Amino acid sequence: MQSLQQKASEWSGVATEDAFGIDETNLFEKLGLQSFINLSTDFYTRVYDDDEEWFRSIFANSKKEDAIQNQYEFFVQRMGGPPLYSQRKGHPALIGRHRPFPVTHRAAERWLHHMQQALDNSTEIDAQSKIKMMNFFRHTAFFLVAGDELKNPNHGKPGASKPAEA
Repeated sequence: MQSLQQKASEWSGVATEDAFGIDETNLFEKLGLQSFINLSTDFYTRVYDDDEEWFRSIFANSKKEDAIQNQYEFFVQRMGGPPLYSQRKGHPALIGRHRPFPVTHRAAERWLHHMQQALDNSTEIDAQSKIKMMNFFRHTAFFLVAGDELKNPNHGKPGASKPAEA
């Protein structure tokens, strides 16, 4: 049986070592807090304005401001900054925290679409950091899909995915 990491690599098209390329550089020190706040704000503005009702409905019971804060605090913590998320919410436990949501292949791809657009829109984040971040996001999104399928194995088959390119 494949591990969740193996499934994430297979479905995302991102090798584990590329997904954790974010650990090679302290992106928090390089980019600063405001870059993460701006990225999460742009991302969630796109999510809450999404044309697809099925996707918006996933976030319907969450306040946009809370979603932005949760995301940027997690990103800061995971990418070399202070443990803002854990100090406020406890261990990230991504699979457990996403358990109430339908984390399907389709939803992951839609989430990644908005994240790619938010990254592309950012002038504060350099190209190499964007690639490292997107590889991490892609792999993590499909890690969550794999975790979701443990509780609900009928969420469909993997879609076509491609890792970020240099």
